[in-house]
Amino acid sequence: MSPEGDSFYDAPGVLEAYTAGRPSGHSHPNEVMEEPAVLAALGDVTGLRVLDLGCGDASFGQRLLEQGATAYHGVDTSTRMLSVARENLVGRGGRLTQAAIEDFSADDSSFDLVVSRLALHYVEPLGAVLGRCRRWLDPAGHLLITVVHPMITSHDARASTDEVRTSWVVDNYFESGPRPQSWLGGSVMFYHRTVEQYVSSVLDAGFRLVGLSECEPQESTFGGDADEYTRRRRIPLFLLIRAAVA
Repeated sequence: MSPEGDSFYDAPGVLEAYTAGRPSGHSHPNEVMEEPAVLAALGDVTGLRVLDLGCGDASFGQRLLEQGATAYHGVDTSTRMLSVARENLVGRGGRLTQAAIEDFSADDSSFDLVVSRLALHYVEPLGAVLGRCRRWLDPAGHLLITVVHPMITSHDARASTDEVRTSWVVDNYFESGPRPQSWLGGSVMFYHRTVEQYVSSVLDAGFRLVGLSECEPQESTFGGDADEYTRRRRIPLFLLIRAAVA
């Protein structure tokens, strides 16, 4: 059985594979597609109290604090990720909690911004989590989430993540539920949902939609690698949703 997201990053070799892949520049889609879209949607964070669900190594929290966020609270269940996160937040403030996203709790109206980057596709009770996010936010608060795009979670055509993918198979798209995926040299469980289901879950939780992006690649972020830029334009890899408290 594939491990859930909360245990996957503590599995042997996974954190090493994750860390080795991140400084890869224009070849890493998180850095050239998801991150630029997040930063464009984020806006000014000065004075904001931020909750980061699935914070990983908290490098994003480090950036938010440097950009003027008043408080940062990162939540992750991985012991190894949180060890790195503590190092990244040394001298910068911030708070970390070890908990599964679906088990975390906070006081009502205690945050101005809830972010979750590439974590909620590991979570089965999405509606319940989003409902709690709504309660945790100030009445003027915002939600910003990214997930692996449903075009990807609908099917994984690769036998190995070592190979460069040149084709994608979308299968059983409208059948939501758990799907095992090859990832970082192992196997992990993603929860597949359609774009419509993600948007409906956000609206049903008491938010109004402010923005939706499929993180379209921009040529300027690929360092002149025209072939990689062209390849990354073939299929969306990420879905971003920004919402405000309704």
